[in-house]
Amino acid sequence: MRLRRTALAVPLLLAAAACAPVDDEEPETAADACATDALPLVTPGTLTVGTDSPAYEPWFVGDDPTNGEGFESAVAYAVAEELGFSADQLEWVTVPFNTSYKPGAKDFDFDINQISISEKRAKVVDFSDGYYQAAQAVIALNGSEAADATSLEDLAGLKLGAQTATTSLTAITDVIAPETDPLVFEDTNAAKQALLNGQVDAILADLPTAFYISAVEIEDSTIVGQFQPETSETEEFGMLFEKDSKLVPCVNEALATLREDGTLEQIEQEWLSDVVDVPELQ
Repeated sequence: MRLRRTALAVPLLLAAAACAPVDDEEPETAADACATDALPLVTPGTLTVGTDSPAYEPWFVGDDPTNGEGFESAVAYAVAEELGFSADQLEWVTVPFNTSYKPGAKDFDFDINQISISEKRAKVVDFSDGYYQAAQAVIALNGSEAADATSLEDLAGLKLGAQTATTSLTAITDVIAPETDPLVFEDTNAAKQALLNGQVDAILADLPTAFYISAVEIEDSTIVGQFQPETSETEEFGMLFEKDSKLVPCVNEALATLREDGTLEQIEQEWLSDVVDVPELQ
């Protein structure tokens, strides 16, 4: 367990300095804005974290963000610990994906839900530094025309679909540019059912989610390939905050520590270790 940082440390140091000889005085130190009890939180003493429901694997396990299992649940608890919160001081709230990045006040301190950092979204909300680099993946049923695709051009003549307001949907329209408009679904469950029903030839999701869909949820399906969605730049997931949140630098500091000490890599290895060896589509 890491030590809780407290803003009280600064006044105590200043008090001690006041008793010291004049020649030994040191310059005043600014109060630690990232001390646990100085953090600007929705509910004082509690770190309130948002995510969608259902909470899909491998980002969460058992549709239960509170168990600390799954990549994003584990990252959230690791960040909370770095900020000085115990597990029982982290409270989860449900935030539909499609509303998380709308402008306005938030009832959470940050949201973690495979939300890609984008310039468009960053105009109305703030993001942490990226905590995971994601690629888009194409999922199709074995034996279908889509399963035989070896390039993005091969996919252009097919019926494709993805969850509304996701970078997967943007990747279809902007990168694949299909001949017919893609089908748009309220959530991933609806997209999966459409694939099974034959309403679409293939669906898109981020690569770790595609692995889970193919390996666990849709029997006899395959991952056709992966690609980066926007101008070949790497897509990253970030934690989402209310615009101008003063909590962002503190969470970035926590993420930097978790990255430097290897914790973030360990969490990724534990929950996302299988996302390799998928063909690149160009």
